[in-house]
Amino acid sequence: VQLQASGGGLVQAGGSLRLSCAASERSFSNYAMAWFRLAPGKEREFVAAINYSGGNTYYADSVKGRFAISRDNAKNTVSLQMNSLKPEDTAVYYCAAESSYTMVAYNLKNKYAYWGKGTLVTVSS
Repeated sequence: VQLQASGGGLVQAGGSLRLSCAASERSFSNYAMAWFRLAPGKEREFVAAINYSGGNTYYADSVKGRFAISRDNAKNTVSLQMNSLKPEDTAVYYCAAESSYTMVAYNLKNKYAYWGKGTLVTVSS
């Protein structure tokens, strides 16, 4: 599976961005999807995840209520709508995929076998 993330950029604090991730896999609807981020000096951390059907979503506490993950299985895409952005949201955001109907360990990097190259989000204060 090849993943291509896009939509990053520079935004002021309080602003919004929408990230998208396009997958090459025709059986995209069999995959659990997630977003992680890597900030300078920190480890890659979980942001949000969504199950194969889109019926269940999961969020890190730091983004709950501000970010929303969604997917369109007809278009093989997953999106991350980011609102009320803060400077601490600055990071490279990666989309990840795993061929799975379950969401066990959804917040762990090791669950996901496929990763995109990432897109940079910079939030200025």
